[in-house]
Amino acid sequence: MTLQVIWFALWGLLWAIYFMLDGFTLGAGMLHKFLAREDLQRQQVIRTFGPVWDGNEVWLITAGGATFAAFPTTYALMFSYLYAPLLLLLFGLIIRGVCFEFRGLNQAPAWKRGWDWAIVVSSLVITLLFGVAFGNIFQGLPMDATGYHGSLLTLLNPYGLLTGLLFIVLFLQHGALYLAIKTSGDLQERARRTARTLWPFVLAVAVAFLAFTAPATALYGNFQATPTLWVVPLMAALELIAVRLLLAQGKWLQAFAASCAAIFLVVATGIIGLFPDLIPSSLDPTYSLSLSNSSSSPYTLGIMTVVIAIFVPIVIAYKIWIYRIFRGPVSDASEEGMGGNY
Repeated sequence: MTLQVIWFALWGLLWAIYFMLDGFTLGAGMLHKFLAREDLQRQQVIRTFGPVWDGNEVWLITAGGATFAAFPTTYALMFSYLYAPLLLLLFGLIIRGVCFEFRGLNQAPAWKRGWDWAIVVSSLVITLLFGVAFGNIFQGLPMDATGYHGSLLTLLNPYGLLTGLLFIVLFLQHGALYLAIKTSGDLQERARRTARTLWPFVLAVAVAFLAFTAPATALYGNFQATPTLWVVPLMAALELIAVRLLLAQGKWLQAFAASCAAIFLVVATGIIGLFPDLIPSSLDPTYSLSLSNSSSSPYTLGIMTVVIAIFVPIVIAYKIWIYRIFRGPVSDASEEGMGGNY
């Protein structure tokens, strides 16, 4: 049981890291068409995350791989039950990836406009689908002994859409803060204004999400049973408030760090609320996918623990190295070596 708990924590940690890192590239992707007024500025926006976006998605692959290795039953049934939305998510990830390369293959304005809109739409769709997926996982899927009793449309329920909206506004602000420290000139000023403008919307959606979570889910059960766990959502709220205070002081890098922490802690709050379930059943708790009925054998979990103990620190060190190399602002779209022909 100890290994199962460790892997549940690792599973949640990997998702939290992924959303914290890829959140700003998704946010910047949604914003770049609107913040950048000309093609050179759009190239500049893309070059801010060009060297790191695909590395950020390593954490998505790792989270998926961890689910497959540690909780194979959950992995199999999730891809069976949610095949259509996960397929749409995959298409969104593929389209976003090719956009960055295809955009620079032709200098025709219409060609670039089309790929610019593809970046915006694919980033929005990816963010929305992730939010809707986790919103439905938080409230439970309609599944029992005979299988899954939902469809793509039933996933678009009020709570699922509210969670999708929460992801969108969080990532939009995250992306705006990232651009506020990675660009310059009037583009940087627009990014800063956008970050300030978005904060009240983030607060409003976050409050609505917390209010609707109580009647829609059982996430608060673990917090009520163990009151010390409330420190995690409390810290998420404090980090969100810190973003606003730091924005007022013009401390953009610190505001971005606070946004990273807020997103990480929001995801951690949801994962803690789920424990010990990975996907609850909204029809009968007996059929929830949990540590006890969906995890791999202790032998497999033991081997995977050794593997992840060796390779995750290597990945972390590599990411730190990459971010250190490309830590400076992108002041001109004509700079070379920024990761792609944009």
